[in-house]
Amino acid sequence: MSIWFITGSSRGFGLEIARAALAAGHQVVATARNAETVREQLPDAGESLLSVPLDVTDSHSIQAAVDAAVERFGRIDVLVNNAGSGLLAAVEESDDAAIRALYETNVFGPLAVQRAVLPVLRRRRSGHVINISSIVGFATAPGWGIYASTKFAVEGFTETLHAELAPLGVHVTLVEPGFFRTDFLDPASLHTGAETIADYAPTVGAMRTAATDLNHTQPGDPAKAARAIVEMTAAAEPPLRLQLGADTLQAFDAKLDNFRKEMDDWRHVALATDHDD
Repeated sequence: MSIWFITGSSRGFGLEIARAALAAGHQVVATARNAETVREQLPDAGESLLSVPLDVTDSHSIQAAVDAAVERFGRIDVLVNNAGSGLLAAVEESDDAAIRALYETNVFGPLAVQRAVLPVLRRRRSGHVINISSIVGFATAPGWGIYASTKFAVEGFTETLHAELAPLGVHVTLVEPGFFRTDFLDPASLHTGAETIADYAPTVGAMRTAATDLNHTQPGDPAKAARAIVEMTAAAEPPLRLQLGADTLQAFDAKLDNFRKEMDDWRHVALATDHDD
């Protein structure tokens, strides 16, 4: 039995991961801005569930939630950094306030949560950090540039964290889901920018239309994904990256093929820039 600490647990992936962890016999600290919402979603969890308020943009809120978890269960074994928000807009259309708000939640938020939880894991020389990335954290597309940049940041610091924590007995995994049938594409979760620029209609405009059409018909099953994440933590050597969904695999394969081709095409230029000696 492990103690799970999950951010953004009131809906979507966070809620499904909490449900899957409870079903597997674990105890869960499910956090959200409105903790009562979590309890309402998981009414039969009993004493295995602790729902506490947490705002990932508020350091005092984070520390209070971690302290409550340790006071109740004595430790934390698995941290799931899931809380986040989205932005679908051209890079040029994205205003400064929207970009900064997205980074506060998607980048600075998980970093702050990690800083609060990692001392608990390091003391025990065990545990698992799971940071939720995205299909666009590796292979982006028009309209997702700013959101993708936050996930690129998560990928960067998580890959480094993996190397830093491995000698201390703490596992680290990036989860890279494709499009799953959650409410992520709903207006409450996904902002589309205050203004649009006509020149981007064939690219970003088409993506906005596609996202609307795809909403609640996404190919991925979030319950299956949550069970896969919970099962993955039982592996002796869990992966650094866990892709979820056929769409993610297709997008990643295409990018890797293009990446390799372009690198090979321009390899002679790279080699020509070294000192002759």
